[in-house]
Amino acid sequence: MRRIFTIVLIALLLGVGVVALIETDPGYVLVAYGNYTLESSLWVGLLLLFAFVLLTYLVMRLVYRLIGGQRSLVSWLGTRKAHHASRLTNRGLVYFLEGHWQRARRQVLRGASNNEAPLINYLLAARASHHLQEPGMVSQYLGAAADSDATAVDALELVDAEIKVHAGQYEQALAVLDNMSDAGRYPRGLELRRAVYTAQQDWDKLAGLLPQLRKRKLLSPDQLRDLESSCYRNLLQQSVASGDAPSVDDLHGIWQRVPSDLKQEDEMLQAYTGLLLRAGDHATAEKVILRALKQEWHPALVRQFGYVEKADLPKQLALAENWLSSHPEDPELLLCLGRLSARNKLWGKARDYFENSYRLQRSPEICAELGRLLTGLGEPKVAAAYFREGLLLSESGLPQLPEPEKLLPLSQRLARS
Repeated sequence: MRRIFTIVLIALLLGVGVVALIETDPGYVLVAYGNYTLESSLWVGLLLLFAFVLLTYLVMRLVYRLIGGQRSLVSWLGTRKAHHASRLTNRGLVYFLEGHWQRARRQVLRGASNNEAPLINYLLAARASHHLQEPGMVSQYLGAAADSDATAVDALELVDAEIKVHAGQYEQALAVLDNMSDAGRYPRGLELRRAVYTAQQDWDKLAGLLPQLRKRKLLSPDQLRDLESSCYRNLLQQSVASGDAPSVDDLHGIWQRVPSDLKQEDEMLQAYTGLLLRAGDHATAEKVILRALKQEWHPALVRQFGYVEKADLPKQLALAENWLSSHPEDPELLLCLGRLSARNKLWGKARDYFENSYRLQRSPEICAELGRLLTGLGEPKVAAAYFREGLLLSESGLPQLPEPEKLLPLSQRLARS
C-alpha cells in the first residue's frame, strides 16, 4: 500500500513539474513543406512526434504478423500433409507385411506425393508389383525410386536383381549384377550371386566366390563348410558326368583345388576314390585309400578297397587281412575281404567273410554277394533265399499285407493257370 502511494505521489509531482515547465516556456515548432506550414508549441510537437512513431511501430508490427501468419499457415498445412503421407506409408507397410499387395501399393503410392523421402514408398510399390506378377510396374516404380534419390541407384539395382532371382530369372539377375560398377563390394550382391550359381549348379563359379564369402563372413563356419564341401564334390562329379568318358586329368586337377582340410573328410575321400575307380585309375585310388587309412579308419574307404583291381591279388588280400586284427567286427572290412578272396578264387574263404559280414549287418549288397557266390557253388536254394532277403531289404517300404498260410495244391495251381 505504501509503495502504491509513493508511486502515485511521485507521478503527481512529476505532472505538476511538467505543467509548470510548459507554462513557464511553451516553446515553438514550425514545420514547412512547400506551401504548407504547421505551427505548434514545442510540447504539442513532441506529443505529435511520439504519436507518429507509435503509429508507425504498430503498423509495422501488424504487417509482420500478417506475413508471419501466412508462413505459419503454409508451414502448418505442409506439416499436416507430411503427417498424412506418413500415415499412408505406415498403413501401406502393414498391408505389405500382411500380404495385401494391391492395397499396399495403393496406400504407399498415395503417401509418396507429400513424402519428403518417397524412396521407401516406391520400393514397396515395386515389391508389391512383383508379388502381383506385374514386371512392367516393377521396373516403373524402381525407376521412380531412383529418380527420387540418386544415391540409392546401386541399392535399387540389387533389389531388381533380388526380385529377378525370386522369379527364377537367373540370367537376367546376373546381367543386372554384371552391369553394376562393383557389385562385389556389396554383401547383398555376393549373396545373390551365390543363390544364382547354386540354382544354376555352376559349381566352378561358386568355388571362385567362396573366398569373398569367407572374407565377408556372410555365412556361419558350418554353413560355409557345407557349401564348400558340396561345391567341390559336385565339381568332382561333373568331371566324370554320366554319358561322358571319365577324364582322369580333370579329376586330378579339381582334386588339387580342394582345400587340404576338406581332403580329409570321409565323404570327399569317398567321392574322389569312387570317381577314380570309375575312371579306371585304380593305382591312384589305392594310394589315396591307403594314405587315408593310415591317418584314420574309414569303413567306406575300406569297402571301396574291395573294388580296386590290382595285379598282385595275394598281396592285396594279405594287406586287407592285416586290418582284421584291429577291426574284427567291421562289416565293411569283411565284405571287402570276401570280394578280395573271391577275386583270388578262394571260394570257401570268400563265403566265410561274406557270412560274417551278413551276421554283423544285413544289407541288400551282402545278400546279393552271397546269392551270387552260392549260385556259383551249386546251392541255388540257399542263394535264392539270400536274393529274396536282399530284395525285401531294398524294398523296406512295402505295406503290411496278410500272407497265405500254406501253398495251394498243385492241382488247384494248374487249374488257375
